[in-house]
Amino acid sequence: MGLTVAVLVAANVLLNHWTGPLRLLAALAVTALLLGILRWAGGTLADAGLARGTRARGARWALALMALVAAVYAVGALVPATRSLFEDQRYAGMSGAELAVRVLVVVPLGTVLVEEVAFRGVLPGLVRPARGTVWATTVSSLLFGLWHVLPSLRLSAAKPALTSVFGDSGPGAVLAVAAAVLFTAAGGVVLCELRRRSGSLLAPMGLHWALNAFGYVVGFVLR
Repeated sequence: MGLTVAVLVAANVLLNHWTGPLRLLAALAVTALLLGILRWAGGTLADAGLARGTRARGARWALALMALVAAVYAVGALVPATRSLFEDQRYAGMSGAELAVRVLVVVPLGTVLVEEVAFRGVLPGLVRPARGTVWATTVSSLLFGLWHVLPSLRLSAAKPALTSVFGDSGPGAVLAVAAAVLFTAAGGVVLCELRRRSGSLLAPMGLHWALNAFGYVVGFVLR
């Protein structure tokens, strides 16, 4: 467990510092390393939610959740009261090709794969056998929230909807980061439960990808 946390701390710093192909390669390397740690500790692919027999069920869950997110985002983008939630200054200079790379490569490989393997696969696979499901969910979700400290540092400045709530001062930025940590930790609980109910890591992977990727698409369209 301690080795896994140490790897995650180092990975968090590197993945938030590196960009481009180097970041993707690092994400793939971290994913392989984490699965290797699980195997070294006596775990299996089934402990990580990657057993062959659960893939079809997990894929069905993933497709259903992706469709649901797409529908919710479409409604949110069309309704004036919620449209501003999708506005993000980071999309201002983005081209269609850059959007495609981000949605089809960066998000699934550089974000979803490494985070789901780490927080819904390996960590629960290490903790659950010794401490049970509740403890495994708590530990992985808290660490998932803390994982988002670095990427949240400039979040309130990038999204006008958040700037209007937290402002653009130092204390406001701290509050925005704290809110992001709490929100993602709560999201981690949902993703852990989805992994448990579906029996497959593919289900939270599908939901995670849809939330991020469709968010980019809607933000790009509304820029």
